[in-house]
Amino acid sequence: MTSITPRLLPPDPVTGRALDLRSLSAHEAHFGPAPGVAVATKGRPGSLIDEISASGLRGRGGGWFPTARKMHAVVESAAARKALSSGRKTVVIANAMEGEPASSKDATLLSHSPHLVIEGIQAAAATIGASNAYLAVHRGSPLIPILDEVLAQRSGIDRIPVELITPPARYVASEESALTHWAGDGEATPVYGARPFQRGMNGRPTLVQNAETLAHIALIARNGGAWFASAGVPDAPGTTLVSVGGAVAQHGVVEVATGSPVTDILNRCGGATGAIQGFLTGGYGGAWVSTTALQTTTWAPDPVREAGGVIGAGILWALGSQHCPLEEIARVAMWMAGESAGQCGPCRFGLPTVADDLATLAGRQGSTQDLHRLNERLALIVNRGGCKHPDGTARFISTGIHTFHAEVAHHVNGHCSASSNHFALPIPAGRAVPVKRAGKDFR
Repeated sequence: MTSITPRLLPPDPVTGRALDLRSLSAHEAHFGPAPGVAVATKGRPGSLIDEISASGLRGRGGGWFPTARKMHAVVESAAARKALSSGRKTVVIANAMEGEPASSKDATLLSHSPHLVIEGIQAAAATIGASNAYLAVHRGSPLIPILDEVLAQRSGIDRIPVELITPPARYVASEESALTHWAGDGEATPVYGARPFQRGMNGRPTLVQNAETLAHIALIARNGGAWFASAGVPDAPGTTLVSVGGAVAQHGVVEVATGSPVTDILNRCGGATGAIQGFLTGGYGGAWVSTTALQTTTWAPDPVREAGGVIGAGILWALGSQHCPLEEIARVAMWMAGESAGQCGPCRFGLPTVADDLATLAGRQGSTQDLHRLNERLALIVNRGGCKHPDGTARFISTGIHTFHAEVAHHVNGHCSASSNHFALPIPAGRAVPVKRAGKDFR
């Protein structure tokens, strides 16, 4: 596939590194001023929706859902509620929480091209007729002072002011219903029933979009849908940001056209530093894939899924052969159990139990019967939670057991093939004990 010049993270022509476009003047010198965007009227989205639809843009936050369809749903929900005399203005929330520890794409984007995200928020807000707009990063993020300065630069320029909000740094806090719950009621726990496009922040129809998705909308507003779709594959066009880590020479974020060979992405990061025994795709709510299956495919939702993986929020992690995959999986599983909101049975009881089972197997104390019991428990977790947190964790575990079945067998027989005592996958410091029920750290 022909390489393209990065769109979201344009490179410096001399150094090749992403330009620093944090000042409004530098941003406009490169991208030009933000174009005017028509506002939604009479229950219909603004005209930009046609360009977004033509672009084929799909959300880059994890689900890769068609963006135009999601925006239509918010407007239609607001119109229906107004007809029942209970409607209120819509809301836009830019999700840059980046709860996946292996992801850094949104932080990189906001560090280099923050105005593009803000302009995307403005364009989306006008298109759905929103009266309030928010940008969410987790509490304590180093991005906060950068974004405070960026928003101060835009004071009096934007149609509606964007408010920076900082929910707690919990994995589930970045789930869209948890995020809208916190923005309205101050508690970052997932909400059952109606989705945010129906009843989100304070009961208002709410559009939650990933920061990268909104940056793409800002470029579509400038250049049109056909321009956006000129890169990438037809069923998921455009460029996308990929967080690459593990056994590669240079960890970091690269921007590639969808459909780029996975080998090209690895080469962009200096190539592998040694033998790779498997890849984690999509993060800790994603899926493990064998080295052969992934290195022979391309980076787009369908090919990665056919290989057994999940693109999710754009995470590609290469696990070197010196590490024990079962110990890595057990460690992450315990952390994910600790990140639960503790609201339902699969999270309160299921995840801690399977994390304990994995710890037993990783410690070479488990038997074949223990492995069978673990698989049975994983099956009981799926599709029974109030959100997708237990489902994603179960997929992370089950695909790991399948991908690294030979190493699992070694552990059952009391052996381990690893040559390193160091862990590869990043785990944030702090919580490691599964919660019993939602506490103050969700507020």
